[in-house]
Parts: sequence; C-alpha cells; structure tokens
Amino acid sequence: MGVAPVLPDILGPGLRAVFCGTAPGLASAARGHYYAGPGNRFWAFLRDAGIVPVPLEPGDDARVGEFGIGLTDLVKTMAQSHDRGLPYDVPALAAKVAVHRPAWVAFTSKEAGGACARWLGRARPALGVQEWRLEGARVFVLPSPSGRNQGRASYDGRATRLEWWAELGSLLA
Repeated sequence: MGVAPVLPDILGPGLRAVFCGTAPGLASAARGHYYAGPGNRFWAFLRDAGIVPVPLEPGDDARVGEFGIGLTDLVKTMAQSHDRGLPYDVPALAAKVAVHRPAWVAFTSKEAGGACARWLGRARPALGVQEWRLEGARVFVLPSPSGRNQGRASYDGRATRLEWWAELGSLLA
C-alpha cells in the first residue's frame, strides 16, 4: 500500500493548464490546501493575470477545475521546508499529463521546471515558454509565487513576477 499524498491532485480532462509545484509547503500541508502559505501569491497571481475571472483563495482550490485549471506537485508524499534533494516524481507527472491531456503544464518554480527538464535530458529552463513539451502539452515555467521569492531586482529580465504570470494568462485566453 502506497503513502497517501500530502495534497490530492486536482485534475480532469480538457484542462487549459495544469499548475505543477515542486512540493507542498509546510503551511499547505497543515491546512490541506494548495499554495496556502503566508505570503504566497499564487491565488492573487491567477486573478491578477486574468487566468481566472474571480478572486480565489487556498480554500477554493477544489474549484479550479471550473476555470479549466488543474493542480499537482512533483513531490506528492512529503511537505517541503527549505530542503533540496526532494524525491521528484516526473514520470508520475508525465503519466498524469498523458491521461488528462492539458493544453499547458505551468511549473510554478524554476526548481520544478528544472526537474522536468533534467528528466527529459534538457538544459535548465529560463522563465517563460519552453521549446520542449511534456507528453504533448506545451510548457511554461513561472517564477515561484512563494513569499520567499520576492524582492529581487528582476525576474529573468522582468520587473515583477506578475509579468510572467500575465504572459501565461494571455496564452491561455
């Protein structure tokens, strides 16, 4: 018998995008909802980038399918603190993408996008649209919405993280 996931996948057929994080944060694991940590901007970025038409918060994570969005993580069986060396399960993600066939996979960090790129034998990705696909889905790497990833002078040439999220929003429109 396998270990239960920290957070269950929120996936289904016909999604515009599946947002894939690295691993649930400790606050998300404790609260039982995606991107629930203090200072995490995931839900605000979804709305501000035009990806969803209404404000959502972590307790609304089960509703994302209404907007053609899915949620998952590369690590499903443990919560993340500041540690590296997590047990990424890119083959499991690829299998989920193959089954559900989303138009896009949006990694919510360079760490997650990099793990997938390594698995595919690709170079570490920059932010934005990638030249490679995952099981037919187009790939976009976003800057992490975590509160720990803020205050930088630039985000791969952009002034704010939201600019990258807005670019994805325009591609999903």
